[in-house]
Amino acid sequence: MMSARDVQVKRTGSKVTGRILIVDDVATNRIVLKVKLATAHYETVQASDGAEALALAREMRPDLVLLDIELKDMGGIEVCERLKADPQTRDIPVVMITAFHDAARKMEALHAGAEEVFWKPLDEVVLLARLRSLLRARETAAQLGLRDSTYRALGFAEGADRFETPALVGLVAGRVDTALAWKRELQPHLSDRLITLDRHGALADMEPPDVPDVFVVEADLVRPGDGLRLMSELRSRAVTRHSAVCVMLPPEARETAAVALDLGANDLIEADADPAEMAHRIRTQIARKRQSDRLRASVADGLRLAMTDPLTGLHNRRYALPHLARIAERARESGRMFAVMVMDLDRFKSVNDTYGHAAGDAVLVEIAERLKSNLRAVDLLARIGGEEFLVALPDTSLNAAHATAERLRRVVGDAPVALPGGGGNVPVTLSIGLALGDGVGALPVGDLIGLADRALLGSKSEGRNQVTVGRTAA
Repeated sequence: MMSARDVQVKRTGSKVTGRILIVDDVATNRIVLKVKLATAHYETVQASDGAEALALAREMRPDLVLLDIELKDMGGIEVCERLKADPQTRDIPVVMITAFHDAARKMEALHAGAEEVFWKPLDEVVLLARLRSLLRARETAAQLGLRDSTYRALGFAEGADRFETPALVGLVAGRVDTALAWKRELQPHLSDRLITLDRHGALADMEPPDVPDVFVVEADLVRPGDGLRLMSELRSRAVTRHSAVCVMLPPEARETAAVALDLGANDLIEADADPAEMAHRIRTQIARKRQSDRLRASVADGLRLAMTDPLTGLHNRRYALPHLARIAERARESGRMFAVMVMDLDRFKSVNDTYGHAAGDAVLVEIAERLKSNLRAVDLLARIGGEEFLVALPDTSLNAAHATAERLRRVVGDAPVALPGGGGNVPVTLSIGLALGDGVGALPVGDLIGLADRALLGSKSEGRNQVTVGRTAA
């Protein structure tokens, strides 16, 4: 049995985009997959049988498992079931591969917990797009879960389980009879509410509970690609942004499939798919959406429970430090980098002395809003002192972190803050210290904040309104 120390992992000179465990009892198949994935800058780890795969999955915690259904020591479906039953590996996406075009076998794999099943020979374009989609979804779920675990560690209990009402599924096709046919086929398999919509109905003004939890959208509504454009519009609207979208593919639509996944489709359904498979994929998306909804609600509840600065609405120091420690721990597990910024408003005392503390509070509120609107949802932003803020950027290179810091500096300094009641405009600038955790042998969180803090002092001493990178991050 190989251990993680014995595994030779190929790293490219470019940024690694994820670690994938390849499980196949045929060495040639493993090598072909390894080459395809290395070209896309994935690390690969290989296992030749189910027992080795289970051991490596527990030991190395890959980002995704590519698993052949036919293995010699145990079936790939049994391996998948064991991965999904183990708390240490159940959140790892599993993509299964088989040489046999057997619809019943495919359904068995999906019921075992596989996120997708591909027939051989593999379509490289669609495979890589599917991997990108699954890894993005996993990272988003992990970051939401990270915030939830931070609240738990701070003593905020999880809310009581809520009674789940039937979900709402919107079926969007170019022809009414097509959507009605889907509805008839799905009704014996789903207990959820099914409604048929055209493009205009999907984009109509709606409020919960009338917002579909899942949209099933025909890829080519009227013209080729109409469904993908509709999906992009659904993603851009606040009310439907968190709804899952399954794209119904026409036959032989490999390019459409890849584009749909890269644009944010949660799943793909082939037009000739069995209704039971359609229903399974929809149920899976309903379950994932509800889990995400619960995590977002947990985050929102936590924000209202003494975890925020009452003036700006940002996280406070009590939340920021343990959450930063979790970001650092995740970086150590994944080998990815993260960045920490400590920032301070320049000469803020003179604002309070000249305009009064009410004006100073108005400045802090406005600056907090500017910072928040220029960061990602997964980034951490906290007010940790009077005019001092902390930012943490997960999974970020030094160049990207420096560009973000410069953007934040500009968004604060480029426009003065208007004081309430016509009290005039106050010019404000921001000094920033930046430090990078490399994920492997990184500084302890306290030392990393100290490094960013010293870099901040360097920005102040060099004239303010600038970004300085901590020495070990350069």
